[in-house]
Amino acid sequence: MSDADRPHIPVLLRPLLKAVAPVSGLWLDGTFGAGGYTRGLLEAGAERVIGVDRDPSVFDMVESWRAPYGERLILVEGTFSELDEYAEDISEGQGLDGVVLDLGVSSMQLDQAERGFSFMQDGPLDMRMSAEGTTAADLVNTASEEELADILYHYGEERASRRIARAIGEARKVKPFETTRELVAVIERCLPRPKPGQSHPATRSFQAIRIAVNDEFGQLIEGLEAAERALKPGGMLAVVTFHSLEDRVVKRFFLARSGRAAQGSRYAPIQAAESPAFELVTRKSVGPDDEELADNPRARSAKLRVGRRTDAPAGQADRASLGLPAPVLRPQGSKGRSR
Repeated sequence: MSDADRPHIPVLLRPLLKAVAPVSGLWLDGTFGAGGYTRGLLEAGAERVIGVDRDPSVFDMVESWRAPYGERLILVEGTFSELDEYAEDISEGQGLDGVVLDLGVSSMQLDQAERGFSFMQDGPLDMRMSAEGTTAADLVNTASEEELADILYHYGEERASRRIARAIGEARKVKPFETTRELVAVIERCLPRPKPGQSHPATRSFQAIRIAVNDEFGQLIEGLEAAERALKPGGMLAVVTFHSLEDRVVKRFFLARSGRAAQGSRYAPIQAAESPAFELVTRKSVGPDDEELADNPRARSAKLRVGRRTDAPAGQADRASLGLPAPVLRPQGSKGRSR
């Protein structure tokens, strides 16, 4: 079997399928990618799976393996923040039996230098998951230094954010950024050489810029709320995250929508209680076991959380309590936060 034909095995697939068992009915894979979760769900017993992705290139690759699944596999180009709309049409108003969201950039995208996601390969400074909208080069070349510093700090937890933003501002006066290598070189000059075992100096900055370009946190909270609306009673929501910012939002969403969030403080008064929309299936996050880490080192930071939909009406989480990073792209003329 060639590498092109070899099935893609996504992280935490085994514990995910165990947590949502038995699998049946209509599921939606909101981050289709190479189709690994979709295949796993179909093999585990799902009658049909809706595969959603905003990256149009993924639907070309699926043609090599989709034939055996026939009409059981339904593909939709779009964002998972609108998954309830796709579910409404395809389920004819009956709702979904499950939703899977695998957040962050896929290994497939990282491995394609021309997509501009990787700081390890040179390519155009793009980072768009779709083929539309603002590129990373647009952002790096036009955002103010204050905006760039906030992006790096809030989305990448980069403590040297102001130093890097200033260096970017100086470098683009000479020549606009066009490639990933150009941006990496500026970041490396701002930070000490990493010690053995430490991450690359550009890791946090590239994460932050990618999140901003793709509005990943806006998509995340809208996708979680859309899943709540789309799932039928008993339906499962499984979310895999890859960094602490994402996991914090998902954790707090499940706590809030299961009625387990902290009830008020002197700063936030107690709200009227809603009937819980979810029951927690995983009380704590589930990570990779030793076998998976040996097979796929990229899984080391992955965490899985699963909730089961109740029959309570769909609602909306208090976004201020979810740990979302502060808004960073403020109207023109506003001042950046000092650090």
